[in-house]
Amino acid sequence: MRKNRISSKLSFIISSITAMIFVGYFGYKGFIVYFVQKTMDDTFVGGSSSDITVTLWFAMSAAMALPMLLFFQFIKLKDLKSQSTILKGMFVGWAGICAALIIFIPSYIYFVILTAVASVVSLVSSLTLKDEIIKQLDKKETLSEKEIYL
Repeated sequence: MRKNRISSKLSFIISSITAMIFVGYFGYKGFIVYFVQKTMDDTFVGGSSSDITVTLWFAMSAAMALPMLLFFQFIKLKDLKSQSTILKGMFVGWAGICAALIIFIPSYIYFVILTAVASVVSLVSSLTLKDEIIKQLDKKETLSEKEIYL
């Protein structure tokens, strides 16, 4: 039986792309709401309307931009244990977002599928990395020069 193997680098890239899609969507919605609001202010009574919806869309866009940038930085990590910890956190995060989308907004099926794929890729990548860590520990039976000296 062949095991599925997904590198941690691929998982970070897929998570970055997923977060990038969310940033683009939230930014798009923010601009649409902003322009609709400005049009309504100019067309109707002329009163000032609430900017909270526009602010929330742009805040969600900015909130997803930070993890996107972090995922790109995580690609540079060399420590396998750190990568494993981050991948487990990514799995929990994407699975939580997927569950929240299923519960609260089931009509956004593409986002549900996108987050489910990112979650599964993170899980498989974490399991692959766990096997690599075990192989690396089995291979290392003797102490290095530095470890002996310490």
